[in-house]
Amino acid sequence: MSLPIAPKLTQIPSGKTASKLLKKKANEFLACTRATTALEEILEYYKECLARKAPITPCLLTLEYLFTQLFLRADIRPADLNAQPTYVPSAKDPQANHRQWLLAQYQETCGLVVDGMQHEKESEACQALATAMKLLAVQCAQQPEVDRFPAAGLKQILTAMLSSQCLNKHLFNRFLEYSSHLDVIFYCWKTVPSLITRSGPPPTDVFKHNFLLLLDAIMFGKEKLKETDSVFCVSLGNSVFDYAAIRKQINRTWGFVMNWEHSEAVHEQLLILLLEKVFVHLDKPVLLTDFLMDSLDVGGTVSVLALQGVFVLIQQHNLTYPNIYEKLYSMFEPEIFHTKFKARLFYLADIFLSSSHLPEGLVAAFVKRLARLALIAPPQDIVIILRFVGNLILRHPALKRLIFHPTGGEASSDPYVMEERDPMKSKALESSLWELAALQNHVLPSVASAARFISNPLPSVEWDLSEVLEINENDIFHKEIVSKTKEFFVNIDRPTGMFGYCGGQMASQYWKLF
Repeated sequence: MSLPIAPKLTQIPSGKTASKLLKKKANEFLACTRATTALEEILEYYKECLARKAPITPCLLTLEYLFTQLFLRADIRPADLNAQPTYVPSAKDPQANHRQWLLAQYQETCGLVVDGMQHEKESEACQALATAMKLLAVQCAQQPEVDRFPAAGLKQILTAMLSSQCLNKHLFNRFLEYSSHLDVIFYCWKTVPSLITRSGPPPTDVFKHNFLLLLDAIMFGKEKLKETDSVFCVSLGNSVFDYAAIRKQINRTWGFVMNWEHSEAVHEQLLILLLEKVFVHLDKPVLLTDFLMDSLDVGGTVSVLALQGVFVLIQQHNLTYPNIYEKLYSMFEPEIFHTKFKARLFYLADIFLSSSHLPEGLVAAFVKRLARLALIAPPQDIVIILRFVGNLILRHPALKRLIFHPTGGEASSDPYVMEERDPMKSKALESSLWELAALQNHVLPSVASAARFISNPLPSVEWDLSEVLEINENDIFHKEIVSKTKEFFVNIDRPTGMFGYCGGQMASQYWKLF
């Protein structure tokens, strides 16, 4: 019984039938490796599955089993693979010819398995990645005396993941299973710089996304260096893990990445990776100053992430940036409440404004801007703003004049200039916090209660912002649902319709839909 080489749709066997047939052919070949027809049929069937975009998992598992057995039986020797990468037949030695043929079939199979990583179905592509990595592992296991990692095979796998047309997030998520090992990290970083094209057209945004996902997958913390037994297939020997060499590669790679032109999405992904994993490995983080300063002007989430980078440079590397407060002031726009990094902005702003030696006019400008934004902010963000404003007033008692002016009086308009970009020129000290007084009549009791702090004696300690930074609308809704109410509104007369006149009530007379 032979495998269908180019079957019609009605002749394609089911998954279980195909698996049994493939396994039978694999055992036939292992029983007599000189009968090459069985292996050729398996490979041809796999190629057909790739061409038809059919499921390839049965073929992958069969090929993985077959070549694992060939390595274990020493029919294929990794030393020969390293020394003779191509099939060159010789009439004098048939046994050498057969061994070279097996090596050539293994190399072709590795290429086909890597091609399977481009399968349109994510589960099939991930299985191709798993098979490719297992073949590398079994190849390493059979050459302990050489102690050589198959870097060429690893580079082939990484190149396939770095597609310029398809975002391979699913592959990198699966690759995390292997990049947790020191030897994979070590040889990945030795390979990564060679994956960047330095000539020709600039890389596409998809390639940049994939490349950053790769860096994220192989980036490590310094505590990882202590896990000397965490290896995938090759011991790193007496050197354990040459961190100095890898750090040099990280700095070199990051230098190339920084020179790319970034779309907003790539820019955001780049900054997240920089802040979370790359900073600790850079030799001269201060060289990022210009990049971060330019990122502050982009706006949105990019500016918030860049602000955190500037904060790290100020805190850890003594960077001096005189206009940082103007930049921070300009970030508080209505759009910030609809980004996923708004909590990070409030956290950083709280740190920047923590000093009690800041000019009162500067802090007053932040207080007024936040109070004005509270009028249009979502309810969960209003609570954050109210707590933040309260803390600023506690740090700067002179700002109580915004609540209780010493001379009193009235004004026909608010002197505060919301459009002014320089906080010191916004005339905030001449204004008042009428916005917070208006919020005391908010429809939500939690917001109205939080706004009443200006009418009561101020507390002696600041509010803990961490308690409210992660509050969302679901939390507020749940709180209102479970709260106990002493008074309930009931309807005495049964309504006859949604908007109909009920009894002698005057509700329908005064309440209209439009």
